Amino acid sequence: MKVTVIGAGNVGASCADYLAQRNFLSELILLDIKENFAEGKAMDLNQTAVYNHFYTTIKGVTNDYPATAGSDVVVITSGIARKPGMTREELIATNAGIVKEVVLKALSHSPDAFFIIVSNPLDTMTYLAYKTLGIPRNKIFGMGGALDSARFKYYLSQALQKSPSDISALVVGAHSDTGMIPLIRWATYNGVPVSCYLSEQEMEDIVQKTKVGGATLTQLLGTSAWYGPGAAVAHVVQSILCNHHVIIPSSVYLEGEYGLQDVCIGVPSLISKNGIDSIKEIDLNEAELQQMRDVAASLQAINSRLFDNP
Repeated sequence: MKVTVIGAGNVGASCADYLAQRNFLSELILLDIKENFAEGKAMDLNQTAVYNHFYTTIKGVTNDYPATAGSDVVVITSGIARKPGMTREELIATNAGIVKEVVLKALSHSPDAFFIIVSNPLDTMTYLAYKTLGIPRNKIFGMGGALDSARFKYYLSQALQKSPSDISALVVGAHSDTGMIPLIRWATYNGVPVSCYLSEQEMEDIVQKTKVGGATLTQLLGTSAWYGPGAAVAHVVQSILCNHHVIIPSSVYLEGEYGLQDVCIGVPSLISKNGIDSIKEIDLNEAELQQMRDVAASLQAINSRLFDNP
């Protein structure tokens, strides 16, 4: 199995590292526009095989798209990262052109590949890539909910003083500070609703911390996070290539699900060898559905401006 990661920055390199350590790939291509950058990252990562005991071959290339030919999955992390005080939406002007160019080049060499979009603003970049490539919606989606749900579980684990591995929780909506919808009433610790342990105020605090989880890390680090995003991408890629049949919230192009049309937004999705095997329409209450409608409308407005000003 072969995977290409386009963009060898912090997120791309972290993703490559986690994928290699999971030891299920034969080849991993790390591509970047910066001369020799991906080659250096690949060399560094390959040298960790001695201690991490993986057999994946990692190859770094500079703009060599023929080297990506025959990839089963292509991960797009290209574009500029957030800086403190920036919203993800402020990255549109720069990242849209980059994402459009790289997905077209990648598709020309790997026409059967699945595409996972990580570049921000994620839902809009996923929509742009879907409209640009014209491939079935099950083969192209955004990795937003996987990361947001991990952050949600982290904040819940801190409040509960329990392992995040024992917590089930979902985030739907957009991968943005204002569009994220952490479904707190669905969250459980070992099958027990977290409302049995936490007060209303504690739960509201967790929801708010989750929504600005990325911004919090950007403020602390001076740039976007990379370990969490890299691990989330690796989880999604392995779920496809190993046919895991797991539910992962993902930014998917909707065709009537949740009453929404013509928008990419985070929804619970069954991930398998088919990519998005199916979209799960869970029983949201009216308040949650209204939030989804409002977020979708906001995304559609952003998408319209994007295509009005290519």
